[in-house]
Amino acid sequence: MGINPLADPAPLRSAVTRDGRPTGQNHCVEDLGPHSLIAEVEHRPRAIALRFFERMAYDRRMGLLTFSINVTLDGCVDHQEGIADDETHAFFTRLMDEGGAMLWGRVTYEMMESYWPAVARGDVEAPPAIREWAVKLEAKPKYVVSSTRKDFPWTNSHHIAEDLRTGVQRLKDATPAGVLLGSGKLATELDRLDLIDEYKLLVHPRIAGHGPTLYQGGLPSTRRLELVSAKPLRNGVVAMHYRRGR
Repeated sequence: MGINPLADPAPLRSAVTRDGRPTGQNHCVEDLGPHSLIAEVEHRPRAIALRFFERMAYDRRMGLLTFSINVTLDGCVDHQEGIADDETHAFFTRLMDEGGAMLWGRVTYEMMESYWPAVARGDVEAPPAIREWAVKLEAKPKYVVSSTRKDFPWTNSHHIAEDLRTGVQRLKDATPAGVLLGSGKLATELDRLDLIDEYKLLVHPRIAGHGPTLYQGGLPSTRRLELVSAKPLRNGVVAMHYRRGR
């Protein structure tokens, strides 16, 4: 379940057991298990219970912002350094199918725009699976953050022209299926704003020895993550799924 990064932190409450006895520990309301939750609702003011359930409902409505990218063992995110085969293609196809929208910076958008529309139209020779992916991408809503370009003619492309925090938060709120972020530089800016909820990285068995590297622009503090899953692929790539630590 996603947590609204812009909401106030949940109040600390004393946890209680199923029969109402205090445990002596403090937890955020979100951290309480189902039995403790029952006791919390029974033994605390009605307003606290209402706030808890309101936040649960909000989190279900709000889509998660998931950052996904290819990265080598030494952190290089140059798209030419990764392994491009059926397995990696299937990974990103699944992510795109599951998400409600794509989010890119201008540079990534223009790289995609220069190739995939032609594949979707059949102007470029490509295997059936690649063409199918291009057609899906054509139909998917695509949002672009740019301060230098205003016109985005590629089908279903939209410009986020407002304040970055406001624009991306609004996009998350309006996309229950979630938003897939695929730009390294933009990810740095959004992580500084605490807007990224999950990370699905393909770690390739390569040492590039050059940049650009992941988060080379820096963050104000260390981002602590929780491992959700790690799945090795036959080609040696490992699909890593993390979510933001609380």
